[in-house]
Amino acid sequence: MKEILYKLFEHDTLDKETARQILIDLANGKFNHSQVAAFLTVYMMRSITVDELEGFKDAMLELCLPVEIDEYNAIDLCGTGGDGRDTFNISTLASFVVAGAGQAVAKHGNNGVSSVCGSSNLLAHFGYEFTNEIDALKRSLDEANICFLHAPLFHPAMKNVAPIRKDLGVKTFFNMLGPMVNPSFPKNQLVGVFSLELARLYGYLYQKTNKSFVILHALDGYDEISLTGNFKMITNSGEQVLSPKQLGFSSVTPQELYGGSTIEAAAKIFEDVLKGKGTDAQTNAVLANAGMALYCTDQSQSYEEAIARADESLKSGKALSTFENLINKKTTISNK
Repeated sequence: MKEILYKLFEHDTLDKETARQILIDLANGKFNHSQVAAFLTVYMMRSITVDELEGFKDAMLELCLPVEIDEYNAIDLCGTGGDGRDTFNISTLASFVVAGAGQAVAKHGNNGVSSVCGSSNLLAHFGYEFTNEIDALKRSLDEANICFLHAPLFHPAMKNVAPIRKDLGVKTFFNMLGPMVNPSFPKNQLVGVFSLELARLYGYLYQKTNKSFVILHALDGYDEISLTGNFKMITNSGEQVLSPKQLGFSSVTPQELYGGSTIEAAAKIFEDVLKGKGTDAQTNAVLANAGMALYCTDQSQSYEEAIARADESLKSGKALSTFENLINKKTTISNK
């Protein structure tokens, strides 16, 4: 590892195979904590290359426990995180809206590292029990049209890295990898990324796949459609910049998207939105992202049509029912 670190500190880069092998060795515990921490922070100081990102991704997928659910033609809605914006759980809420609209979802998620409440923190708060049992995951898809893939259960080799990431408390290249390493290998994917540069890297790599994809980056820094301003969207057919108005929404302020300073506060917003009691800003941000996910699965429809499907799912209560079905009604949200 010393040689690799010296190489990186001299602003040299890794080829794809070297990056792949380093991550495999790292996962197998071949390096000490200090070396791993130094390696993780390199990519906070310089940009990652396409070869490095692809090599890390290949290693993660090679080491994961695969989930074979191709028959569901599911979509994943996953952001990189690491945008430092402390928003409420927009992509998690959008996932339930999409599932309620009839599109199967295989949501890949984790505990928050650089934020207070990740998707896993949120679901654990409501009593959801994580599993990597394929029969249980398929049952979730059959009964709720959604399954949740808690990343640590499917990437067990990363147990050596998790405590170091937690101690660092900042985004690392693992944030960049998160959406790319869904163990169910979904054919449809809505991906939010924290930088324009990373959006372009994702666009390049996803063009090499057979996925139907939508990659999002808000130009003011969010890893999703924030409605705080214009956003870049990269799809199978190209890229464009869109405004909230072009999706039929008004602009919102960053303060209106704040997720709170505790898991409990984030859960309260989650409940409010699912019950139709969220603010207009919260609801519209969820609908914008859910609509774009539905558009991802059928790019022949208009944005308006896709957002209308999302709106119907939320307002009809289907999104709420989907959530309740996922957690087997053990902690059904009260409408009182």
